[in-house]
Amino acid sequence: MSLLVVGTVAFDTIHTPFGKVEKTVGGAATYIALSASFFTKNTGIVSVIGEDFPNDTLSELNKRNINIDGLQVIKGGKSFYWSGKYHEDLNNRDTLITELNVLADFNPIVPKQYLDADFLMLGNLTPAIQQKVMSQMKKKPKLIVMDTMNFWMEAMPAELAKTIAMVDVLTINDAEARQLSGEYSLIKAAKKILKMGPKYLIIKKGEHGALLFDSKQIFFAPALPLEDVFDPTGAGDSFAGGFIGYLDKTQDISFDNMKRAIIFGSAAASFCVEKFGIDRLLEVSEDDIHERIKEFISLVQFDIPLK
Repeated sequence: MSLLVVGTVAFDTIHTPFGKVEKTVGGAATYIALSASFFTKNTGIVSVIGEDFPNDTLSELNKRNINIDGLQVIKGGKSFYWSGKYHEDLNNRDTLITELNVLADFNPIVPKQYLDADFLMLGNLTPAIQQKVMSQMKKKPKLIVMDTMNFWMEAMPAELAKTIAMVDVLTINDAEARQLSGEYSLIKAAKKILKMGPKYLIIKKGEHGALLFDSKQIFFAPALPLEDVFDPTGAGDSFAGGFIGYLDKTQDISFDNMKRAIIFGSAAASFCVEKFGIDRLLEVSEDDIHERIKEFISLVQFDIPLK
């Protein structure tokens, strides 16, 4: 039982209608690994940081059984940095600054102990880096999950299509699904995207939940209505981490178990948005996750008598 996570470990400056934080720890791999750690205790990260990255965060990752042997530290380098400002509705944002820094020359190297990982989560990076990680694996993992974004769809569509064909699960948001497929209907979009190669597709709809597709079935999971939403940064990555972490824990990749995994992923994401950056994820316990799952169950459970 093991999970390998590939993605960014970074700094973010985040502006929302509720405040601003400067250079807080973020990055796709950070959110994914922290969320997965609620469910699985053997997670490794492949990423790159500069010497400016805080040691206390690295210690926190280690405390949560997140192995950082694959986290390259570039001497004298600066970590990837992103700054963004969210609109009033929190559904849209403007990127203000992107500094690749050490990420510009990132050459991923998978640690020996993770070359035969059961599960592989490819966070949002260039398709070439995602391919390079897959090519290093000794054997194909039980499940490869991939995240991507609209930028790669525009900048390198052929390379992205090649990468999508190599994975089992693609996870994107609704706007990206429409862009990738050229279809407005998400059902039509899913059918087109599944023909590109993945066995499963997850379409994230933010505060409106998520959809899971395979060639024959569709499952919809709502998002939990929350009283406090401060920062949606990392919510999609937290969702992905909870999803694949639960699958690694249960070692069951059936469609029915993926439905359960989506609920656990949604629970992790619901905590993420309650504070800025990774702060809320660092406070949450497994008991908190289970209590939130109970809230999901009460939200959707009902009986309808059929005559």
